[in-house]
Amino acid sequence: QVQLTESGGGLVQAGGSLRLSCAASGRTFSWLRVGWFRQAPGKEREFVSAITRSGGSTGYADSVKGRFTISRDNAKNTAYLQMNSLESEDTAVYYCAASTLPGTGYLARTSEYDYWGQGTQVTVSS
Repeated sequence: QVQLTESGGGLVQAGGSLRLSCAASGRTFSWLRVGWFRQAPGKEREFVSAITRSGGSTGYADSVKGRFTISRDNAKNTAYLQMNSLESEDTAVYYCAASTLPGTGYLARTSEYDYWGQGTQVTVSS
Protein backbone atom coordinates (compact mmCIF):
# COMPACT_ATOMS: atom_id res chain seq x y z
CA GLN A 1 0.00 0.00 0.00
CA VAL A 2 1.03 3.55 -0.70
CA GLN A 3 -0.33 6.59 1.08
CA LEU A 4 -0.11 9.93 -0.69
CA THR A 5 -0.72 13.27 0.99
CA GLU A 6 -0.88 16.50 -0.99
CA SER A 7 -0.30 19.93 0.48
CA GLY A 8 0.37 23.46 -0.67
CA GLY A 9 -2.92 24.37 -2.29
CA GLY A 10 -4.73 27.60 -1.59
CA LEU A 11 -6.07 30.84 -2.99
CA VAL A 12 -3.78 32.91 -5.21
CA GLN A 13 -4.24 35.79 -7.61
CA ALA A 14 -3.80 35.33 -11.32
CA GLY A 15 -0.14 35.53 -12.21
CA GLY A 16 0.92 34.18 -8.85
CA SER A 17 2.64 30.96 -7.88
CA LEU A 18 2.09 27.94 -5.68
CA ARG A 19 4.12 24.82 -4.97
CA LEU A 20 2.27 21.61 -4.31
CA SER A 21 3.89 18.76 -2.43
CA CYS A 22 3.04 15.07 -2.44
CA ALA A 23 4.42 13.08 0.47
CA ALA A 24 4.45 9.31 0.05
CA SER A 25 4.68 6.50 2.56
CA GLY A 26 4.26 2.76 2.62
CA ARG A 27 6.52 1.78 -0.23
CA THR A 28 9.92 2.67 -1.57
CA PHE A 29 9.24 5.97 -3.26
CA SER A 30 11.95 5.60 -5.86
CA TRP A 31 10.12 2.55 -7.27
CA LEU A 32 7.04 4.63 -8.09
CA ARG A 33 6.26 6.75 -11.11
CA VAL A 34 4.35 9.86 -10.08
CA GLY A 35 1.83 12.08 -11.75
CA TRP A 36 -0.27 15.14 -11.02
CA PHE A 37 -3.84 15.43 -12.22
CA ARG A 38 -6.57 17.99 -11.65
CA GLN A 39 -10.32 18.11 -11.69
CA ALA A 40 -12.43 21.23 -12.01
CA PRO A 41 -16.13 21.27 -11.08
CA GLY A 42 -18.22 19.52 -13.70
CA LYS A 43 -15.19 18.29 -15.62
CA GLU A 44 -13.29 15.05 -15.87
CA ARG A 45 -10.00 14.53 -14.12
CA GLU A 46 -7.20 15.54 -16.46
CA PHE A 47 -3.49 15.00 -16.73
CA VAL A 48 -1.23 17.83 -15.63
CA SER A 49 2.27 16.44 -15.34
CA ALA A 50 4.24 13.27 -14.63
CA ILE A 51 7.74 12.16 -13.79
CA THR A 52 9.74 8.96 -14.02
CA ARG A 53 11.24 7.09 -11.09
CA SER A 54 14.59 8.78 -11.29
CA GLY A 55 13.20 12.15 -12.29
CA GLY A 56 15.11 12.01 -15.52
CA SER A 57 12.06 12.36 -17.73
CA THR A 58 8.99 14.54 -17.33
CA GLY A 59 5.82 15.29 -19.25
CA TYR A 60 3.29 18.09 -19.23
CA ALA A 61 -0.13 18.88 -20.56
CA ASP A 62 0.00 21.53 -23.26
CA SER A 63 -2.07 23.86 -21.07
CA VAL A 64 0.63 24.02 -18.38
CA LYS A 65 3.80 23.59 -20.41
CA GLY A 66 6.26 26.36 -19.65
CA ARG A 67 4.42 27.39 -16.47
CA PHE A 68 4.50 24.27 -14.29
CA THR A 69 7.49 22.19 -13.25
CA ILE A 70 7.35 18.73 -11.72
CA SER A 71 10.18 17.36 -9.61
CA ARG A 72 10.84 14.75 -6.96
CA ASP A 73 13.19 14.14 -4.07
CA ASN A 74 13.44 10.41 -3.53
CA ALA A 75 15.42 10.89 -0.32
CA LYS A 76 12.45 12.80 1.11
CA ASN A 77 9.77 10.56 -0.45
CA THR A 78 8.19 13.67 -1.91
CA ALA A 79 7.15 14.95 -5.30
CA TYR A 80 6.49 18.57 -6.14
CA LEU A 81 4.56 20.64 -8.64
CA GLN A 82 5.77 24.21 -8.98
CA MET A 83 3.03 26.30 -10.58
CA ASN A 84 3.88 29.74 -11.92
CA SER A 85 1.89 32.30 -13.89
CA LEU A 86 -1.31 30.82 -12.62
CA GLU A 87 -4.51 31.48 -14.54
CA SER A 88 -8.15 31.24 -13.50
CA GLU A 89 -8.41 28.16 -15.72
CA ASP A 90 -5.99 26.40 -13.38
CA THR A 91 -8.59 26.41 -10.60
CA ALA A 92 -9.24 22.79 -9.64
CA VAL A 93 -8.60 20.10 -7.09
CA TYR A 94 -5.10 18.78 -7.72
CA TYR A 95 -4.34 15.12 -7.13
CA CYS A 96 -1.06 13.32 -6.77
CA ALA A 97 -0.93 9.75 -8.08
CA ALA A 98 1.59 6.92 -7.94
CA SER A 99 2.04 3.96 -10.23
CA THR A 100 3.64 0.56 -9.66
CA LEU A 101 3.45 -0.40 -13.31
CA PRO A 102 6.70 -1.82 -14.68
CA GLY A 103 8.44 -0.01 -17.46
CA THR A 104 10.04 3.32 -18.11
CA GLY A 105 8.77 6.68 -19.19
CA TYR A 106 6.19 8.91 -17.57
CA LEU A 107 2.50 8.01 -17.42
CA ALA A 108 -0.32 10.31 -18.49
CA ARG A 109 -3.47 8.22 -18.08
CA THR A 110 -5.48 7.99 -14.87
CA SER A 111 -5.92 4.24 -15.47
CA GLU A 112 -2.16 3.73 -15.20
CA TYR A 113 -2.05 4.85 -11.57
CA ASP A 114 -2.69 2.62 -8.58
CA TYR A 115 -2.73 5.11 -5.74
CA TRP A 116 -4.21 8.56 -5.31
CA GLY A 117 -4.04 11.27 -2.72
CA GLN A 118 -7.07 13.05 -1.30
CA GLY A 119 -6.46 16.17 -3.37
CA THR A 120 -5.70 19.79 -2.58
CA GLN A 121 -7.75 22.76 -3.76
CA VAL A 122 -6.12 25.42 -5.91
CA THR A 123 -8.17 28.53 -6.55
CA VAL A 124 -6.90 31.28 -8.83
CA SER A 125 -8.74 34.58 -8.66
CA SER A 126 -8.75 36.89 -11.65
